[in-house]
Amino acid sequence: MEQLKHECGVALIRLLKPLSYYEQKYGTWRYGLNKLYLLMEKQHNRGQEGAGVACVNLDAPAGEEYMFREKAEGKDAITEIFKRMDDSFAGQLYMGHLRYSTTGKSGLQYVHPFLRRNNWRAKNLCLCGNFNMTNIDEVFSFLTAQGQSPRVYGDSYITLELMGHRLDREVERLFAEAKTQGLEGTDITQYIDNHVEVANVLKTTMPHFDGGYVMCGLTGSGEMFAVRDPWGIRPAFFYQNDEVVVLASERPVIQTTFDLQASDIQELQPGQSLIVRKSGECCLAQILPVQQFSACSFERIYFSRGSDCDIYQERKRLGEQLTPAIIKAINGDVAHSVFSYIPNTAEVAFHGMTDGLRRLDHDVRIEKVVWKDIKLRTFISDGAERNDLAAHVYDITYGSVKPYEDNLVIIDDSIVRGTTLKESIFKILDRLHPKKIVMVSSSPQIRYPDYYGIDMSRLEELCAFRAAIALIQERGMQQLIAEVYRKCKQTHESDSAQIENYVRAIYEPFTVEEISDKIVEMLRPDGMQTPIELVYQSIEGLHEACPHHPGDWYFTGHYPTPGGIRMVNQAFVNYVEQVLRLQL
Repeated sequence: MEQLKHECGVALIRLLKPLSYYEQKYGTWRYGLNKLYLLMEKQHNRGQEGAGVACVNLDAPAGEEYMFREKAEGKDAITEIFKRMDDSFAGQLYMGHLRYSTTGKSGLQYVHPFLRRNNWRAKNLCLCGNFNMTNIDEVFSFLTAQGQSPRVYGDSYITLELMGHRLDREVERLFAEAKTQGLEGTDITQYIDNHVEVANVLKTTMPHFDGGYVMCGLTGSGEMFAVRDPWGIRPAFFYQNDEVVVLASERPVIQTTFDLQASDIQELQPGQSLIVRKSGECCLAQILPVQQFSACSFERIYFSRGSDCDIYQERKRLGEQLTPAIIKAINGDVAHSVFSYIPNTAEVAFHGMTDGLRRLDHDVRIEKVVWKDIKLRTFISDGAERNDLAAHVYDITYGSVKPYEDNLVIIDDSIVRGTTLKESIFKILDRLHPKKIVMVSSSPQIRYPDYYGIDMSRLEELCAFRAAIALIQERGMQQLIAEVYRKCKQTHESDSAQIENYVRAIYEPFTVEEISDKIVEMLRPDGMQTPIELVYQSIEGLHEACPHHPGDWYFTGHYPTPGGIRMVNQAFVNYVEQVLRLQL
């Protein structure tokens, strides 16, 4: 119900034949552009704040533009960009990006791709990515210590400047090499353009970064690459035939765009880079040593398209595994229970849940209970009136539940902040007068912020954290807050490899059920009479359903990188000092 924003989607296309080949076979030189458009539209779910496209034309003569870029803001950015593209966007290398911000920064200057210009073709660099870096302070200090002065303080620009610096060194290495071979003038330029080793650039750039990322880039000389973080946090998939090399953030978008089977497509592995040289030669290079595998489980629960064959089955299992807990919550009275889901992303888990009930020989009553209307414009500034408007974003199907007789079971894929439940959903469901509302989450309790690309960065936004703090205060355990604060405050003085997530201690005194009960108490609207129970997925159930995506730091606090641990500890310090307004 509460839309989470994800840090972007990427798409790369490298045409391996002359443009005339595609015009003759497919009837248009825009073959690559058209495929890029489909890849981006099919990933629209990953970013609706802005979009950008870059292109490199290997056939452009000196004196003419050979590297193009278009960017736009807003949910219609993709359509706007492709409407602008004329014959100048004829090229062999294409890169697309969809943006969701997790930093709160907006404006066209923050929309990818980012471009670094130079009169040497090989020194031109265009970057985009699905990433969030957790150690940008350290990288910024590294750059400034070398004498650089980045124009913008942000991970995108700083990554561009660091990688651009290393690309410059690679070109200079090749310049010196060409000179030793007796080459002069444009022969040196051609030598450089034909011998750039992107792997050298990546191996001297990416070790500086801590975070989750798929970084993509083009150079003016015709190199194309994508590199995945060594923990495998963020996903990327690719395909190659004799006409094209393509990469995207999600597998089914490649399947649909190129009419392929899942088995045709490979996944980029942790620390690995896909590199396509100017010549069209494609290779895989291990850029960084593989770290503890931590592929993001939220990709499977929520973000990625449910049309992926594996994700579809995983989401069904997430719903089915909740069946015993749901039956317990309704005291086994399936006959007097109505089952539904919200939002649409929870539909697959809903089917798994109902399949699980049927396997136990239950007749399941399914209704479309909740409808989402257009989002009402909050043009009224008064808080109470704004909340009243927000309560009408959703509507219900009247008569779908027998008042005071039927339980109402609603499954969601995640409960993060709880704001929509409190201000809208619970209020409007109460109008149906069910005997009991069972709110089901196919994910476990979200207890910790994410620092690798999802817009939940403040502890106080998470209803599970607020519930734990409320329990601590009710039970006179404030000393625990002081102790955790003291340890977190010392984090910046510690070696990154030795620190731990001290915030986990906040949850240790309480069971999942105690926190769930407190969440219900906090989210229940004033005057609501219907009993409410929350049923969450277990950590064990999550890993059983999604065995190949073990990254679960938002549920367990086990961050895979030192930067994530450092940031969650700092988030607790900020919470104590800025929200509780204490100096302990």
